[in-house]
Amino acid sequence: MRCLADTAPRMTDQPKISPEASSDGWEVAGHRFTSRLIVGTGKYKDFAQNAAAVEASGAQIVTVAVRRVNISDPTQPVLMDFIDPRKITYLPNTAGCFTAEDAIRTLRLAREAGGWDLVKLEVLGEARTLYPDMRETLKATEVLANEGFKPMVYCVDDPIAARQLEEAGAVAIMPLGAPIGSGLGIQNKVTIRLIVEGATVPVLVDAGVGTASEAAEAMELGCDGVLMNTAIAEAKDPIRMARAMKYGVIAGREAYLAGRMGRRKYADPSSPLAGLI
Repeated sequence: MRCLADTAPRMTDQPKISPEASSDGWEVAGHRFTSRLIVGTGKYKDFAQNAAAVEASGAQIVTVAVRRVNISDPTQPVLMDFIDPRKITYLPNTAGCFTAEDAIRTLRLAREAGGWDLVKLEVLGEARTLYPDMRETLKATEVLANEGFKPMVYCVDDPIAARQLEEAGAVAIMPLGAPIGSGLGIQNKVTIRLIVEGATVPVLVDAGVGTASEAAEAMELGCDGVLMNTAIAEAKDPIRMARAMKYGVIAGREAYLAGRMGRRKYADPSSPLAGLI
């Protein structure tokens, strides 16, 4: 099979990433990564486009909806033929689960099938908003953590709920920026910042990011990373958008580390006004 790297669109004039940015890694449950961008594997026109987007994004983790993956039909393409799990970390998720019981059973199957213990947990409350049901989410987190799973947990942007999830065994907190697939951007920057300040595990914005400036904004709030799917998959040029998201995340992280200037109510001249000729 021809390598997708040979066919993926490339830019001849890509901006260079500083050694500081590329070495600024993060850890979750003992796994270390240098890319702070996680991408999904849904909504692409085919697996080839998905693989090309992953390459362009520089992501080292992809989420995989366990309930939607092909494991039984040998006549259909398989994601692993396009995105090599030896090179990219697969993060099984419970997309489409509406009860703790369903989510727990789904991840038990994932562990039996692939040996995965680092997983993404989401338990939805309703199909219209796709908001998480926090009571069911907390219940599932406790059970999974007790069974040796390392759940990265999708949740509401609530610092109290985030603390409760961490106490229950979540290895990463993943508050939504806006409803899944909405592209509305981060709606509650104050609560995201409070979650970041209160957490001792990684915090990643999950859902709602629509473009690179919003990915940068998440990183400027101090988040450890950003997860997205629709923003790349439904862009007019998914490969170019994947690349834009990579640089947006890097820029936001660099700005956060640099320290933003203070906000002022009035102008402050760059050059002194006294002693002019």
